[in-house]
Parts: sequence; structure tokens; C-alpha cells
Amino acid sequence: MSQMPQLPQLSACPTCAEPLEAGDNYCGGCGADLSAAVPSPRREPEDYPLAAPTPPPVADPRTSAALDAPPPPGPGTQPTTPAGAPTGPHPHTQTHTQTHTHTSTRTAASAGTGTGADPRQPGGESRPRCAACQEGTIDRDGYCEHCGHAQARERDHMERELAGVAAASDRGLRHHRNEDAFSVATAALPDGSPAVVAVVCDGVSSATRPDDASAAAAHAAEESLLTLLPRGTHPQEAMNEAIVAAAEAVSSLALEPGVPAQHEENQRYQNAPACTIVSAVVTGGMLTVGWIGDSRVYWVPDDRTTQPARLTEDDSWAAQMVAAGLMSEAEAYADERAHAITGWLGADAYELEPHTASFKPDRPGVVVVCTDGLWNYAESAEEMARAVPPDARGRPLQSARVLVGHALNGGGHDNVTVAVVPFPAAPGGAGSA
Repeated sequence: MSQMPQLPQLSACPTCAEPLEAGDNYCGGCGADLSAAVPSPRREPEDYPLAAPTPPPVADPRTSAALDAPPPPGPGTQPTTPAGAPTGPHPHTQTHTQTHTHTSTRTAASAGTGTGADPRQPGGESRPRCAACQEGTIDRDGYCEHCGHAQARERDHMERELAGVAAASDRGLRHHRNEDAFSVATAALPDGSPAVVAVVCDGVSSATRPDDASAAAAHAAEESLLTLLPRGTHPQEAMNEAIVAAAEAVSSLALEPGVPAQHEENQRYQNAPACTIVSAVVTGGMLTVGWIGDSRVYWVPDDRTTQPARLTEDDSWAAQMVAAGLMSEAEAYADERAHAITGWLGADAYELEPHTASFKPDRPGVVVVCTDGLWNYAESAEEMARAVPPDARGRPLQSARVLVGHALNGGGHDNVTVAVVPFPAAPGGAGSA
């Protein structure tokens, strides 16, 4: 993601006295904007912290470190992969000078506000009550008309669980909104066996509408996969078509309705919405992955004495330099351009070249599909395996929550999104969702 402006060096939040760390843009306790020494009584809606009147069934990682302990590491062997497919750990990357992030339209929000009749509205028209003061109601701009607090956004924290797959996404501790998106679904193949789909997108924050870009990409990719897989399309071909569909959905966001034809091309390349994408499909004994950008897929076997693996290669400047033999890994990742992405979805993207690969793991385990908001805190396959709970295959949603908590406890500098897909797919879990 793009760098945020430097803020005054404050040791504690001027609103709630919460201790601060260097580089904080927002208070982790009350969500105050720290760009000024004296907090403003009226902030952007995304600056307010997550408010959830009905708490989730597990401790919130922002306020509690009481999360499942990660399992111990163990040596082992990698799952069977095609020749030339990426499996080893790879240096981590960030976003490109045009950064992209996303969020899914099919995820369930865990935050909300109360409702009640506003006595100032004719006929007692119902408006949401403020989650902070519980006195005022929320105006159309998302602020409390009584105390001025901005309300939590629906995408600040999202979770979704289906038979055989689960995902979670969180705004993180430093960003004012969640620009990630995800989509999870299941379908039945022609022979009746299940296919499980997980799509994760990361909006490019320096582009316009990165949150819309990630949501559009996640939804389009899911819809494409749920159309093609039940027809018997090979998973790798279906994955390629899904990424193309996602790219078209994001590119279409660059054009506003009613723009004269002679101005369309200029508009398409003016900081167009953009995002990255990574997806995994489990069908029978096959695992298929596809991606563009620097979000990743990891394989973590149940038997932690066997080797985990990273199944994707980043589209980044540093990765290109190393692959071309122009720089050593140490030299490439010491360069200030190391984390610039070289592949993304959007109207201003280079030629679209989806990456796809299929694997046939020879043992049970889980597939971890995530944005860099997670893998920045567990970069290598071994580190990711240590962060994944040992019972992940039986409890994918809890494991997704634990992995989000791992990133938040590590600093939460970025939006965090992760999907956990048990392998092999459980029988009887088919059906579109």
C-alpha cells in the first residue's frame, strides 16, 4: 500500500489516552484521527473503530491476545506439484505505485448499530442509533447527529463460513477502511462431487475506489467459477476464465455512466480502480490456484512433520529482478522498489496474463488463501504453518479468525483477509451458495 503521511509524534491518544506506537495514523482504542494534535469532533466514517453491539463468539484480536496458540513447526516434504510450479518460500512484496485492494459482496458483516425511532423525524421515521452514545441517530453521511461520532463500516470486519470453506477479513489497526474483499462458495460438479471456491482480492490503495475494485473482482470471479465448474470445465481453464471475468469487472469501473465516447479512453487511464486477485478451487483430489498480484496461496498439511509450501509467485519488481538473474534476492529486496507490484486488475493494467497451476496433494491439510496483510507476518511456508492451528481442517472459521488475530497482534499495518479451505473437500458439501 502507499505510504501514509507522517504524523506528529504523540505518545498517547489526545482523546482517550491510549498509548500509541510510532507511525500510528489512528488510535487503536477509540479510532481518533491522529493527523492533528487536537482531535476533531467530526471524523471520516472509516476512521471510527469497529463497533459491534453483539460481540463475535471469539475474543476480538484488537483487545485480547487470547487466541489459539500456533502449532510447533516441523520438517517434512512438499505435496506433489507440476514441474516448474512455484512451491518454495518467496520474499514478501507489497503494492505497486498504483496499489489495489478488495472486499467481497458475499461476506457477512459482524458489526452494526442499534435502531430506534428518531423523535425529530416526522412520523417517527426509524434511523440507526449511534453505537457510541446510544442517544443520537445517524445522518446520511454516517455521523451521529448528537455526538458527531462516525459509525463503523460494514466491511470493517467480515466473516463467512460454508461447508468446507471459511474466510475472515478485517480493516486492521492502521488503515481507515477495509479495501480487501473475499468470496467463498461451493458447487456440484457433473458427477455430483463437490467443488469448493475461495477468492481473495486486495485493492490498490493509491488508485481510486480500491474497495469497489476488490468487491467487483471477487464477485465476478466467483460467479464465473460457479457457472463453469458445474458444466465440467477443467478447473484450471475455469480459473483462467474467472480471472479474465474479474479483470473485466474492475476495468468497467473506470468509466462513469454518461461519459461522452470521445473522453472514454482518457478517463479509463486516470488512476483507474485496481486490485490484485488470488483464488483456490478444491475438486476431488485436485487443488487449482490462480492469481495476479502479490496475494498468496499456502499449502499446510495436517501432519506438521511434512513440508508446507507456498503455491504462488508474486507479481512484484523484486521477484522479477531475481527471476531474471539481474539481482540477488538480498539486493532486490533491499531496493526501495522491491514491493512495487507488476501485475494487477484494472483498466490501466498491462497485458492480462493470469497465472494458474494445479496440484495433487497426497495427504490431508488446508489451503490458506490470503492478502499480504497476513503473509507480511508469516512470510515463509514454515512461518505460515506455525500460525495455522493444528485443527484447522476441522475448524476453518476459527482458524481464519486466529490468522486474522495473528496479523493484528503482529501490528495490523494493513487490511487482513484470509480464507481457509480444507483438503480434500468434504463429501456432501456441494451446492451453490
